[in-house]
Amino acid sequence: MPQKSANILLLGLGGVGYHLAKRLTHEGHALTAIETDSDLIKQADGEIDARLIRGDGMSFASWEEAGARDMDYLIAVTDNDAVNILASLLADRYGIPQKIARVRSLDVLKPDALLTAADLKLDLVIRPEELAAKEIARLLKLRTGNAVIDIADGRMQVTAARIHAQSALAGTKLKDVSCEYDDFYFRIVSIARGINTIIPGGEDEILPGDHIYVLAYTRDQSRLLDLIGEPQDRRHRIMIIGGGLVGLRVAELLEDSFPIKLVERDARRAEELSYLLDHTEILNGDGSHVDTLKRAGLQDMDVIITVTGDNETNIMTSVLAKHLIQDGSTNKVRTIALVQREAYLVLASTMGSDIVLNKKLMAVNKILKYIRRGQLLSVAQLYGCDTEVVELIAEEGAPITHKALFEVGGMQGKIIIGAVCRSGDWEIATGDTHVQAGDKIIGICKSHYLRDLQALILS
Repeated sequence: MPQKSANILLLGLGGVGYHLAKRLTHEGHALTAIETDSDLIKQADGEIDARLIRGDGMSFASWEEAGARDMDYLIAVTDNDAVNILASLLADRYGIPQKIARVRSLDVLKPDALLTAADLKLDLVIRPEELAAKEIARLLKLRTGNAVIDIADGRMQVTAARIHAQSALAGTKLKDVSCEYDDFYFRIVSIARGINTIIPGGEDEILPGDHIYVLAYTRDQSRLLDLIGEPQDRRHRIMIIGGGLVGLRVAELLEDSFPIKLVERDARRAEELSYLLDHTEILNGDGSHVDTLKRAGLQDMDVIITVTGDNETNIMTSVLAKHLIQDGSTNKVRTIALVQREAYLVLASTMGSDIVLNKKLMAVNKILKYIRRGQLLSVAQLYGCDTEVVELIAEEGAPITHKALFEVGGMQGKIIIGAVCRSGDWEIATGDTHVQAGDKIIGICKSHYLRDLQALILS
């Protein structure tokens, strides 16, 4: 049976709260949300199946109306850290077992902090900017420089790559890929094309410009990238556009490992950054302007990271930077763009951004992973497309255990079973694979089909 539903009290429907509410209610949780902004209440009322209370997150009357004593979780994701922290203390008094809060300050994450997360009764602290910065740093420290997600106890990876016209896979149908390239196992599990995400079948064709997501054994990554046509052992001369919280933190995490230039538009902020960063070259200028990029040495860069507070600037600067370098240099640049609007994720990938991150969705995924623990062994959302990768254990009597995968109904265009682990051995799944109770399974699906995937695998 799909995961047990929980009673959840959510404070804040802006940003993280809105996306989280949609996902939680879709998964069947009973959600009550308290929000002060009437416009956000109206928006949510038409799109989210939840009990909505217009009120103050610090009002006892609002908590009583919400039935706080019957809640399993408090999730406080308002824009006010003080409200979120106090809400956790209040939730503890109401007897709510699990407390999650968005806190922008790094101080409560430090072991030697005067007030720790434990002191504040917090079970999970969410800091979206820190999540985004650490993920960018992780990706850049990878050998290939491509977006990679480790799964199956690290024995397999999902790798993202753009298909160029010269790629051996361009113009090939998936049913032919497995026949032609049979010297090692891999599976294409998702394709981002235009503004659409495709969970592909055998008749789907790979086109130049597609962003593909490939499941393969970790040991075969080099061969996979050679096949796709992606260069390896990439140098990392880095330019960061935007010196806000994310830009600063990325520079802090990477400046001891890579040469970094950071471009910040605000002169006062640029001066402040020069004192905060010891080994990063700070440049004052508008990173969305061609002249600024050229003066900053764009032609010599290997990676461009756009993390300003503006979606359009981040996307268009990524496209502009890649265009300028390709016009004037043989160097091939990799771009990473931070995009706040969920609707822009696939669009940004299609326009040329190699890796697209959304800090709100990263925060949502972190919270969902915490709530899902026990039912889902792991969960990750693929960058730049609406696709989730989850690991589950097939239960006795589950529909997927009744027949071979090619005979299981309800999966076409919605769900892919990528890999199966039996007796400790992971194998790439094929149509002939017959899942048995107790097998670990890597499932790939669009976000709104997660419950369908669970229904197949959990009895």
